[in-house]
Amino acid sequence: MFGRLLRTACGRNAVSCEAAQHDNNKGGRVKADKRAKLSFDSKAVYYPPDAASKSINAPMFLASSFQYDADIYQQVVDGERKAVNIYGRCGNPTEYQFEEQMTFIEDGDACLATASGMAAISVALFGLLKSGDHIVCDWTTYSSTHEMLDHRLTDYDIQTTFVDTADIDSVRAAIRDNTKVLYFETIANPSMKVAAMTPLVDLAHERDIIVICDNTFASPAVCRPLEYGVDLVVESASKFIGGHNDVIGGAITMRSDRLPGDFLEQIRWNTMVKWGSPLAPFNAWLLLRGIQTLAVRVDRQCQTAMKLAEHFEGHAKVSQVWYPGLASHAQHEIAREQMPSFGAMLTFDVGDAEAALRVVDSLELACFAASLGGVRTTTQIPATMAFLDIPEEERSQMGIAEGMVRVSTGLEDADDLIADFDAALARI
Repeated sequence: MFGRLLRTACGRNAVSCEAAQHDNNKGGRVKADKRAKLSFDSKAVYYPPDAASKSINAPMFLASSFQYDADIYQQVVDGERKAVNIYGRCGNPTEYQFEEQMTFIEDGDACLATASGMAAISVALFGLLKSGDHIVCDWTTYSSTHEMLDHRLTDYDIQTTFVDTADIDSVRAAIRDNTKVLYFETIANPSMKVAAMTPLVDLAHERDIIVICDNTFASPAVCRPLEYGVDLVVESASKFIGGHNDVIGGAITMRSDRLPGDFLEQIRWNTMVKWGSPLAPFNAWLLLRGIQTLAVRVDRQCQTAMKLAEHFEGHAKVSQVWYPGLASHAQHEIAREQMPSFGAMLTFDVGDAEAALRVVDSLELACFAASLGGVRTTTQIPATMAFLDIPEEERSQMGIAEGMVRVSTGLEDADDLIADFDAALARI
């Protein structure tokens, strides 16, 4: 598996993994087969030194155009798309190295980088579907995902049935003869619902349905859905993978017997390139750097999330807390089976929209902002921010209440954060 990946990536000129193929008897680099068996922490930190410079940090190729010679030209004419650099929208060596690193940490066969998380979702779906196809999707997904499925894909006669994927019978009942995709999130935004992946995958594959899972809220440090048989994993790499709120990017990672081995390369060319949604080289470089600290960041963030969740659960001003690590969480046992830790995201309810706004606007150490997964703790009000354009009836179906506050825990001291939230909660 990884040998094929390395051949593909290393053929793309200056990708640094070239060093892993040559001089395998020399020290200073990890062989491909051994690299595949490393622990997650080591996989995240390690990639081979650059073949040309021996730099242990990946070089950045800020190029949109690459010079051809007669041989390169002939390869392009002959249909080669991997061994040569054609044009920046078609791919870039820095982007390819990010894809390789994502493939290793997701335990996949291949990866396609995109300009954003929504680009990853869109490219995956439009790469798979055609007019007349049908999707079964969980009610609770990221708002832009829901809106695209419920409003935009219908323009192309692609229909979606929304169900509670925690109820396998509801999923089974929703499947039609033309169902092509089952879609859900590892940890749902913002309800923190956890999908039991094995029964969903088994049901879908019995009907020859492709399973797509959005792993953004968990990140590969918490859960790797490909290990449960999911066919395609989409990530907003802007979040935990980047980890510093300074980059936008996305990724589709694959390990599937139901899709062609070159499926991601096919949709690179027939969908992503045509839509103009490649990952920029500088963003790819930032994401490569982010991966190297992913394990240690998320480990600390998960510890803090648990402390906050336990504190909020006993707080007089909080009516409910949603965090998979709490025994009170509806899918706590499922989360224990699928995740070594429970993620860095949690949601709590303070009763109504006015109280929620007062809490987040009173925070000093934690910040009131969009997005998640960074080193700063961020909060938002899902009902009137990310899900503002979703009709109230649908928000209710998703389990999104007006008084919900969503928290993405950062790297601050947990006790300092508790004090900050307590002061804010005291104002309601």
